[in-house]
Amino acid sequence: MRCALTRLTAGGFSIGIEAPLDNDWTPAGEHARRQAGRLPGEPDLRRHADLARLADRLGFRALWIRDVPLYDPSFGDAAQVFEVFAYLGYLAGITEDILLGTAAVVLPIREPLLTLKAAATVQRLSGDRLLLGVASGDRPVEYPLFGRDFDNRGDSFREQVALLRDGAAGQLPSGLAVLPALSSPLPLLVAGLARQRPDWVGQHMDGSLAYPGSPDDHARRLAAWRAVAGQKPYATFIHLDLDECPGEPMQRWRFGFRSGRDALIAELQALRAIGVDHVSLHFRRNRRPLDETLHEIAEYVLPHFHAPSADAHAAAVPAA
Repeated sequence: MRCALTRLTAGGFSIGIEAPLDNDWTPAGEHARRQAGRLPGEPDLRRHADLARLADRLGFRALWIRDVPLYDPSFGDAAQVFEVFAYLGYLAGITEDILLGTAAVVLPIREPLLTLKAAATVQRLSGDRLLLGVASGDRPVEYPLFGRDFDNRGDSFREQVALLRDGAAGQLPSGLAVLPALSSPLPLLVAGLARQRPDWVGQHMDGSLAYPGSPDDHARRLAAWRAVAGQKPYATFIHLDLDECPGEPMQRWRFGFRSGRDALIAELQALRAIGVDHVSLHFRRNRRPLDETLHEIAEYVLPHFHAPSADAHAAAVPAA
């Protein structure tokens, strides 16, 4: 079985999606939120399971979820609401092939041994589909509530990375172990720099989760990443509103754009050309129904980037 990181970059470039699977950041979504009495930034999750299964069937490479332990109205974003590892376990049970990523688990506010146990559990239950994105966190209000020091989160991050790397073998008394044992080394992708030096990140992390930006933005960031990490994967995100007109020109905004599929394909081709390995699409600003949008991208966009796998080709060729 290929490891999750190898699968993410198979073919040289891949496309995923980011939860929550709702378009609540639209006028229609905001109206529905008010009618339902949900908090600002709290998505409608009634169809999340059906849409996750659909993304899996359609061939999107990865489904990414975020770690937002506490709702803070000053941020106004509850991510996908569900606790990150519990949700990953659920998604592992209802999907078959799609990789399951975190973007990203805030290590310093979590109990290290339980984080390791949760990650190893998801890795085992999912058939080695876990991509563990990690971060140092950026919401100061959370740290004292969890009994953690916000100013020392960089030190804590490094300590927890060491524990995740060796399965806590160096931190436990003789005879004790965290089960299940890791089936393979956890693929650790870092969001930002996590309060670390670039050279440390390049040495100790397996990939980069970069903030959204234009191809020019990513060209600069990629140069810095390659300088310290070589060819380790570089992934990013696009907040997309896919217009129903294929030729609708691009209108950029912070973190993404509105366009038809032609401009989306051109943007993805530009990102691939500069060396980006994976792009995940975020649909909270997407005005069209998400199942319709996912079908269109799978039919018209994915074939430009996802080559049929060798296993699928072999299965299609009858035995002699």
